[in-house]
Amino acid sequence: MDTTALDRLVEEGLEQLGFTDCFIVHTRIHLPKIEVFLDSDSYIDFNRCQKLSRWLEAHFDSTGDFGDNYILEVSSAGVGSPLRFLRQYIKNKGRLIDIKYGDNQRVKGTLADVEDEVILVQYEDKIKEGKKNKKVTVTERIPYSNIKEAKIKISFNG
Repeated sequence: MDTTALDRLVEEGLEQLGFTDCFIVHTRIHLPKIEVFLDSDSYIDFNRCQKLSRWLEAHFDSTGDFGDNYILEVSSAGVGSPLRFLRQYIKNKGRLIDIKYGDNQRVKGTLADVEDEVILVQYEDKIKEGKKNKKVTVTERIPYSNIKEAKIKISFNG
């Protein structure tokens, strides 16, 4: 079984289990280890991962796709994982984000909104006004198609 077939099987499992708001972020087969990383429009928790894992194990055990000695890990993609789909940006509105895009451009700020295929990131910048620096809020519009990598950042500042 290759990753394309694994993806189809995971999608089937998600549908059969009624997890229609869940989707695959990434799968990896490096035997004996099989990894499935998920995200959701609402939430991913241990119980959802466990149910899908058991569903997949039952399939693998009945078909023998990976033999008897495989290790299956089903988990959420995790906060440090790059965002891969537009729906992940929608879910993370209001959070801190670090985006690399275009020709070596980078912006860090708050994911303010998602409009069609455009990501809006707000951040504070200082501009010189006379002899003083003034803080202004800048909203940068980034076409989704120009994004090279985007990660949600955790802030511990209130």
